[in-house]
Amino acid sequence: MDFDYRSSLSRRLIAVHSLYYEACATMDLEHVNRVVVPDVLPIAFSLVHQLLIEDGSVVFLGGPVPQMSETWATKMGLAINDPGKEKTVKEMMNQRIGNYEEFLEFQRLVFCATEDFVASIDPTTFSDVIVAHPYGSTIAQTFSARVGGDRGISRSDALECWIYQHALRHMGEIEHARALVGLLGMTS
Repeated sequence: MDFDYRSSLSRRLIAVHSLYYEACATMDLEHVNRVVVPDVLPIAFSLVHQLLIEDGSVVFLGGPVPQMSETWATKMGLAINDPGKEKTVKEMMNQRIGNYEEFLEFQRLVFCATEDFVASIDPTTFSDVIVAHPYGSTIAQTFSARVGGDRGISRSDALECWIYQHALRHMGEIEHARALVGLLGMTS
């Protein structure tokens, strides 16, 4: 059995992506766009945010260029064409998905691109520092900066923080929000 890091990370990414596929298959536009309580973001925010951050992050790791474009934003009917990383909750409260089928297609494209990229990484490059310390102001306050510490953020740190752990974090939000819109959770 192959227990190398690349294989482990690939399996974990495929697993977390499968949770998104399963969650999305059991929701509809009403579920994802519903605002249950004022100032509590709709599921659409978490779905779009996670996907756009993943799509936009892999290029910094040596992966494919982002697939997001104005064309895709229009096809998906995004109310806000922005991942919301630098925005407030109030600014992102209006995030909605207008065409769920197009969103699901874009999600599949991004997830497949990420999985293909990770499977192709030269294992000897996982320890390469891709963000040097000291960090700029936008990176210094992030979880990945805490992980990288004084040595800088390595390719494996970035993959773990920006893609895998980020996806898990937002899946937790989605699982909780599913209960608020009358659906079941995803895992135990």
